[in-house]
Amino acid sequence: MNRFFSVFLISFNVLFVNAQKVELLSSGFKSSLRGLSVVDDNVVWVSGSNGTVAKSLNGGDTWQLIKVSGFEKTDFRDIEAFGENIALIMGIDSPGVILKTTDGGISWKIVFRNDRKGIFLDAMDFIDEKYGIVIGDPIDNRFFVAKTIDVGNSWTESNFKKRPFAASGEACFASSGTNIRMLNRHQSILVSGGLKSQIFINQKSYTLPILQGKESTGANSIAVKNKKHFIVAGGDFTQKDSCVKNLFITKNGGKSWYAPSILPHGYRSCVEYIAGATWITCGLNGVDISNDNGNSFSLISETGFHVCRKAKKGNAVYFAGGNGKIGKLVN
Repeated sequence: MNRFFSVFLISFNVLFVNAQKVELLSSGFKSSLRGLSVVDDNVVWVSGSNGTVAKSLNGGDTWQLIKVSGFEKTDFRDIEAFGENIALIMGIDSPGVILKTTDGGISWKIVFRNDRKGIFLDAMDFIDEKYGIVIGDPIDNRFFVAKTIDVGNSWTESNFKKRPFAASGEACFASSGTNIRMLNRHQSILVSGGLKSQIFINQKSYTLPILQGKESTGANSIAVKNKKHFIVAGGDFTQKDSCVKNLFITKNGGKSWYAPSILPHGYRSCVEYIAGATWITCGLNGVDISNDNGNSFSLISETGFHVCRKAKKGNAVYFAGGNGKIGKLVN
């Protein structure tokens, strides 16, 4: 009976995974997309290179390309949306800026600007519609941090001495907008990469077992199931097919880590928690999914993406990547 039941479960899991695939959508533009915010099953925003911002109000069937006047050359590496009208976009450097629209992209207001030499913004995250955080590469050996408590209308830079300390050659990857996640209104988790790769949790830091030691290595993304259960993904972005130390799991808040029995199939720039025991991760050579809490991953698409995000209110999962590529998880 036990043997029969085990075979049944294995067969069921294989069928379930095989039933999931990534459907490519037509965006109509060619920019590299790394910003993705899925409000619900219908409202999706993307952002990327060459000042690109776009949104869909019908689940990705059609896309509206939005012009951000004066920022046509800006690389908007992250975006956070709160409906079809309200969104914030993050320009990474020269200067580092955050802009906000409240009219669906018709007009934009600069709500944060930093012209300091060396500023490079990597990611934003919001725990709700009011409280958010933006992280940037180290300046004077401290990661740049600013926070908002009013839907991004104003931002306050964190006290320099309270910012996470960065080792030599340590930085963040602005690859998917997911190297920082908020646990609650006052606590967040940051992962870094480069010569050293760490996780910073509530003023404490732990060295990650993920691949590190070169500028192109380290953690690119973290996903959170609860305050103890996280998954970190990355690797070496110059070795897109390498599975070496590319994903690790913790179930005790970062104190110890273990690798899946079946790793994702290459470097991964983003990992996202979906629901139940399901997680998804993507990179330059494809998309992998796990339906057993990250213990094993199965390749469901050989199309590369930079970022994957689940709907804040709903079940939809979308992907965005190079050359205007947008995808959607379907069964």
